[in-house]
Amino acid sequence: MPAKILKRNLGYLVLLPVFLLACAAPEVLTPRDAAVPAGVDFSGQWKMRPESKRDQHRINEAINRTDGVDNKTVLREMINSQRKSQNGGSSGGKSKAGLVGVFLESGDSLKITQTTHALFISFDRAIVEEFRFGENRPINVGQADAFRVSGWEGGDYIVETLGEKGMKLTDRYSLSSDGQVLTRHITLRSKNLEEVTIVQEFDRQK
Repeated sequence: MPAKILKRNLGYLVLLPVFLLACAAPEVLTPRDAAVPAGVDFSGQWKMRPESKRDQHRINEAINRTDGVDNKTVLREMINSQRKSQNGGSSGGKSKAGLVGVFLESGDSLKITQTTHALFISFDRAIVEEFRFGENRPINVGQADAFRVSGWEGGDYIVETLGEKGMKLTDRYSLSSDGQVLTRHITLRSKNLEEVTIVQEFDRQK
């Protein structure tokens, strides 16, 4: 083999591991804006529209498709947790089934409190989540580890949670122009990069 061809082939062999290493690099979430857009306030009581409630089966299917776990296990643990909470007992933490089963909260009614530094979202008066503007940090619940960023993109508030196995949960909250309808886009992405998006709409309560 001519020396020039051999040298060129050896160069490819050296570059190949570097290329594969770059492709295998873990995903890094991009930090979000911490500055609250002027005139945007999510504070209030919100009630889910009936048509959004009927979409619950799609959420269940999406969990099963993207979380890589037995959906029946997820639902059973969610139901048991809700029953314990309603009976005044401790829920014993979140489901250990997977990223979505652990970190996804949902409810028919939301109470949102917006401060200068964070959003506090109460789901059905049982669970309160705090999202700090511009947060960029690792989070842990039970045996589940993930990384989270949250903040503003225009008038929308976005929360991204990335699991250590590559599964990703994205929550996007936005207001209608008159401020009377809250829309929540829940995007579930599997480690195989399959995506499912669920849309929930809530009406402001007086």
